[in-house]
Amino acid sequence: MKANVDALKLIQLGLTLSDSGGNLPGTHCSYVWEFNFRDFNIDVDSSNPDSISLLKQQGIDFQRNMKYGIDSAKFGRLLLSSRILSPMVHWITFHGAYDFGFLLKILTGRRLPEDLRMFMGLVNAYFGGAVYDIKHMMQNCDGLYGGLERVAKTLGVDRVAGKSHQAGSDSLLIMQTLVKLIALYFGGKVGKHAIEFRSALYGLN
Repeated sequence: MKANVDALKLIQLGLTLSDSGGNLPGTHCSYVWEFNFRDFNIDVDSSNPDSISLLKQQGIDFQRNMKYGIDSAKFGRLLLSSRILSPMVHWITFHGAYDFGFLLKILTGRRLPEDLRMFMGLVNAYFGGAVYDIKHMMQNCDGLYGGLERVAKTLGVDRVAGKSHQAGSDSLLIMQTLVKLIALYFGGKVGKHAIEFRSALYGLN
């Protein structure tokens, strides 16, 4: 993971905000964001051709991103000054080691540390230690396996906006999938499993 994150550039980031019950704000304010970054140059930067083809099929315009997209360094500075990096905020992801790897890269402006313990230390320092990975939690849930789409379908969660592999749409689906998973497998509360699941990223712990 470190080698890939160090070598590659972030293309998209999706964020969904909700309360602890998964309820979205009932106001005119936005609560699902999709950020497109300008750093990636499709003509010269390292990439996986299959991944690029898939992203194009899902509507990502790389040339437009280069012209109108967000500078990741500026975004990182704004994120650091925002209230979203607060111990009160819990972060939910699905197979999210790469997600937090890229976030740390733009927050620190540095390559990822060589040591896993140092990496997780940075995750805890920047994100308050309240990080939950659905893919890791699924190991305690009989009958759940596969990627986000399969898990959401198994739990009866529909994608209500956007397309798969679009960061904003995926972030909303991840949040709604977590709510359903907790309701069906943990009686509505993670409870005694909270410490086990907290700050554990699938594939790294």
